[in-house]
Amino acid sequence: MSGLYGSSTTQNVPRVAVAELIGTYLLVLAGTSVAVAALLDQPIAGGTADSLAIALAFGLALVALVNALGHVSGAHLNPAVTVALAATGAFPWRYVPAYLLAQLGGAVLASLTVWLTYGDAARDQASLAATLPGGGVSTLTVFVIEAVVTFFLVLVIVSVATDSRVAKGAAGLAVGFTLAVCVLVAGPLSGGAVNPARALGPMIVAGEFDGAWAYVLGPVLGAVLAAVLYARFLSRGQDPAQAEDPATSAA
Repeated sequence: MSGLYGSSTTQNVPRVAVAELIGTYLLVLAGTSVAVAALLDQPIAGGTADSLAIALAFGLALVALVNALGHVSGAHLNPAVTVALAATGAFPWRYVPAYLLAQLGGAVLASLTVWLTYGDAARDQASLAATLPGGGVSTLTVFVIEAVVTFFLVLVIVSVATDSRVAKGAAGLAVGFTLAVCVLVAGPLSGGAVNPARALGPMIVAGEFDGAWAYVLGPVLGAVLAAVLYARFLSRGQDPAQAEDPATSAA
């Protein structure tokens, strides 16, 4: 069975787990570092980071990581992606626990690194960029928006990372910039986690768990729906003409 970005789903578990841990660590570190800098009003190249910089930090980091680790572990870097692929039979369930633990571990280590490098202000004032509901935003709204944007992200992932008709060089850019768009869309409402590990890592280290269930269940639901939709209705199918021609089928 072939995984995302041409990776194999029959590899050594410790090997792919290490790739997922490192990849998730770097993804969460990149995005939350920029977010913490913005929250603490720290200058970046002459000016404080803004919402676009945060979204681009996550997106560009994902572009790099997909190209660097995609062939190793599939560069899921997101529990919602792993569960969605397993739910559609595109990824073995036996690998799921190792992937989830590695992804969560990478996110927690990234948050600890941000705390270490930015100091106590990063945790006490910026909550390590934990994704929390915006002012006046209900937890249900967070659940819905996280499900919607993760649906969008995973639909792009399974489209470009599993279909041989898509140019390999386009996959990383498509996935990375989709994540950036998702963060921008959901940011004002939920903080734009689009990833249970990215949400839980800072929450665990900062001790902030407001609406945590929505940041886990929303992305997982959206991801599974996207993967099922693509597998059932949008993936490459058999040419109807060939299916109806017995001679062609026999050949």
